[in-house]
Amino acid sequence: MTAVPAPAQPPSVYRLSPAEEQRLSGFFAAGKLPPALEQAIGEYMTKKVGRDWHDPVILERLRRAIVAQKDDYWKPAGKRSLQYTKAYSVLGYLAYHFPVYFMQTEHLLAMLARDGLLKKHMTVIDAGTGPGVVPLAIADFWSRLDGATADVFSLERSEEHIEAFLALRDRFVPKGGRVSIKPPVKADITLPESARMPQQADLVIFSNVVNELGDRTPEQRADLVMRFADRLAPDGTLLIVEPAEEATSTQLRLLSLALKKKGLTIHSPCSYIRGTNCTPDRCWSFVTAPPIRPTAAMEILASGNEPFRYVNTDIKYSYVVLRKDRKTREDYRVPHGSRALRLSQIRKHAERRVNIIAAKMSENLGDRQNLMFRICDGTADIPVYAVIPSFHITPQNDLVVSAPYGAILRFEGVLVRHNPKHNAYNVLVSRNTAITKAA
Repeated sequence: MTAVPAPAQPPSVYRLSPAEEQRLSGFFAAGKLPPALEQAIGEYMTKKVGRDWHDPVILERLRRAIVAQKDDYWKPAGKRSLQYTKAYSVLGYLAYHFPVYFMQTEHLLAMLARDGLLKKHMTVIDAGTGPGVVPLAIADFWSRLDGATADVFSLERSEEHIEAFLALRDRFVPKGGRVSIKPPVKADITLPESARMPQQADLVIFSNVVNELGDRTPEQRADLVMRFADRLAPDGTLLIVEPAEEATSTQLRLLSLALKKKGLTIHSPCSYIRGTNCTPDRCWSFVTAPPIRPTAAMEILASGNEPFRYVNTDIKYSYVVLRKDRKTREDYRVPHGSRALRLSQIRKHAERRVNIIAAKMSENLGDRQNLMFRICDGTADIPVYAVIPSFHITPQNDLVVSAPYGAILRFEGVLVRHNPKHNAYNVLVSRNTAITKAA
């Protein structure tokens, strides 16, 4: 009689140990690109241009490339020409954008780890990898872990980016280490079926890519992402991250809801505590992290005129994490019969004090004197903000300041005010307001 094999056990979740958390904290506190990677970028730039990249002529060309990229970025999505087909466009990207996006990815990987979304072995697909920001960040992040391994696959259509990717990988990633970074497949992400990629991935990442598909509607973008989602393992994770610029960030929220309607579950940051779909048309929601230290390249480029043009240190981004298995970061739902006001009804309560339950969906959008935070319960059709003057902060209400992005909070005794200039509502937090964690 043939023995029936035991059912396969699901891969175990990788939990960070105290020692690993300490290493990560030290890395983020330092806030700088790994020296070996910074050196590899400098060596590649010198090799690519055929002379020392510190040469004044080379520096001026890099400055022009950086300014051109920044000017292009602020054009409407359908009119951008971010092709990165020329050498100096890629070198400008390496000098200006790469360091922030690299550190940003490390923050996102730490978030995934703390949310229990990493496994002891990961198969990762990076769609539209550019010069390898995400794979190189994975290799660096995994270097601080004790028992995790990963195989990283990627797609990229630009030969210039692929050349830079391979040069940096070979200089920075140890051969035979715990992370194996495969050569990127030259392919367009709009044709994923034509690329030889793993059929089951534990993590699929779109980093600063989807927004560049300016000729596609949110529905078409969702269809494209779903073609990659088909390659996810049943307990796999899909991460989309975009710049925090308002229009791009809002488009990501529209895309998130379209993907939710196609069957994926939004794991985070949105929590849908009322069990309803939201109205994301004006949802500008993003994360901030401590700024990085300028690289040597930034400091040298900034030694000329208008130095502010060449230093890029702020980390601000919008993201969404999606799953197939209905797993969410927060499973809290507002209890039936709760007297907390739905934000969809806030217009009926102007100039009244109310109680609400909502997620904190931004860092401070105001200034040091008057702090302002986007809040959401998934029902509002216009933006709602919690506003608190700094002199009103007390131990009873300071959670609105100190709670992390996405935290679900209960506000007791906030005054509702309409802001006609921005067609939004503010809930004013005072000394008499009590704020506690709802979840």
